[in-house]
Amino acid sequence: MLTLSQMLVRFGVALVLGGLVGLEREKVGKDAGARTAMLVSGGACIFSIIAISLPYIVATAPENVPAIIAGNSGFLAIIGNIVVGIGFLGAGIIIKGEERVHNLTTAAAIWVTAGIGSLSGLGMIEFATAVAIIITTLLYALRKFSAKAEP
Repeated sequence: MLTLSQMLVRFGVALVLGGLVGLEREKVGKDAGARTAMLVSGGACIFSIIAISLPYIVATAPENVPAIIAGNSGFLAIIGNIVVGIGFLGAGIIIKGEERVHNLTTAAAIWVTAGIGSLSGLGMIEFATAVAIIITTLLYALRKFSAKAEP
């Protein structure tokens, strides 16, 4: 079972990395910016920590944990439901206008931010950090590229 310190470190990392991705969206004036991304990433982290902690919580004795994990993977459904829940949040962000769709990139950034939070909650800090840096770099670089391509 994770210690409180481990949980807080994972949560802190999720907030920082989510904020990193959200800063790019905020810089371009989107409503779903750093604060939203931090909440999404932090929330996904919390639910991921819940998922990996549940076998330890429901076990009547420490020696029962392996049997609970082997016999019931239902606790992992929590992580799968993060994807679905954030999908609904993203759908609420997307606006279809007469000529084009707005906020699709922001919705996708929120979805990826949930993944970053989940990675952090699962303890995959290095991968979460790499993903956050890559996604943020792509958002900045491709926005500049797209802006140059428009008349």
